[in-house]
Amino acid sequence: MESLLLKARLYRQAWPVIAVIAAVTLSGCESSTAGNNFTPPPQELPVLPVNNTSATTFQEFSATIEGTVNVELRPQVDGYLEKIFVDEGAFVSKGQPLFKINDRSYNETVNNASANVQAAKANVEKAAIEVNRLTPLVQNNVISDVQLKAAQAAYDAAKASLQQAQASGNSAGINLGYTLITAPVSGYIGRIPFKTGSLVGRGEALPLTVISEIKNVYAYFSMSESDFLQFTNQSAGKTVAEKIKSLPPVELQLADKSIYAEKGKIELMEGQFDKNMGTITFRAVFPNEAGILRSGNTGKVRIPHNSGAVLAVPQQATYELQDKVYVFALADSNKVTSKLIHITGRTETYYLVDKGITPGEKIVFTGLDRLRDGVVIKPQELSADSVLKAMPL
Repeated sequence: MESLLLKARLYRQAWPVIAVIAAVTLSGCESSTAGNNFTPPPQELPVLPVNNTSATTFQEFSATIEGTVNVELRPQVDGYLEKIFVDEGAFVSKGQPLFKINDRSYNETVNNASANVQAAKANVEKAAIEVNRLTPLVQNNVISDVQLKAAQAAYDAAKASLQQAQASGNSAGINLGYTLITAPVSGYIGRIPFKTGSLVGRGEALPLTVISEIKNVYAYFSMSESDFLQFTNQSAGKTVAEKIKSLPPVELQLADKSIYAEKGKIELMEGQFDKNMGTITFRAVFPNEAGILRSGNTGKVRIPHNSGAVLAVPQQATYELQDKVYVFALADSNKVTSKLIHITGRTETYYLVDKGITPGEKIVFTGLDRLRDGVVIKPQELSADSVLKAMPL
């Protein structure tokens, strides 16, 4: 009995402590529940209006560069390469000596042909003397005209032999001249695969070298069938020649992505499509007074197109989903909604758009990775002009 009374007394003494602990526990639970219902404030994101503007876009086509004249030098006679007067990469003028083939045998052939010509001339003179001797005898009926006709035939044969000897002499002289190879045009020397002492000839697969005249250069590029149809539809003029003539000057982007200082002009195109590639080739000419461009260079021909009033959307204000481009537009109550845009062209930093958004509509500029449809934001207004200054078209 005393034990029960003792337990009851201890319970009455501990009850206030238990009540305090329970109150603290309940208070903590209430605070935790209130924390779970807390809504963060809308995130601040920059937005800018999309306005109509004019812009220049470029169609780019891979191109190969060649000199306006590329001449392969090949030997016209056989022999050992005796001298090389120039080095690879050197600039040469028209008529300048380049190579010398050993000419001893050709000199002897010329000397022999010259001797044959002299002998043939002597035979002509001998035959002429015989004709002159027999002519009065026939006229005076001393001998028959048969002898005179025979002498006349011998004279004609001697003249023919002389002509043949002279032709052989001329041929020998031409071959002797071929032993000295000179520059047919002014330009830059290419690779020289032969060295002094090499045996060269007309059957050689490789040329002695290639001379490129690069005061002006050609840039050859190809258009697909769809690009060609777009070109014919958009360019002014009735005929293809008129359309090519109406094209504006074009740019050349070099391999390091820099733009060549001089502008070029598209001159002509091939007469038909390549059946295997489905492309047609065009040629643009660029001035190259400084000699920066060389045959074999590569680059891109850029054809400019001036767009009228279009909507310019910064590329960093867009995102892609399944090969389609979207923006987040600002709607009522500062909610954002995704919109699909239709792109008609592009610059380095902008998309040119004709559908999907309207002039004056505001889009989110940055922070798109943190957004989804219906999210409320706190917009920070940006000026379209300030963005254009920082990011020119």
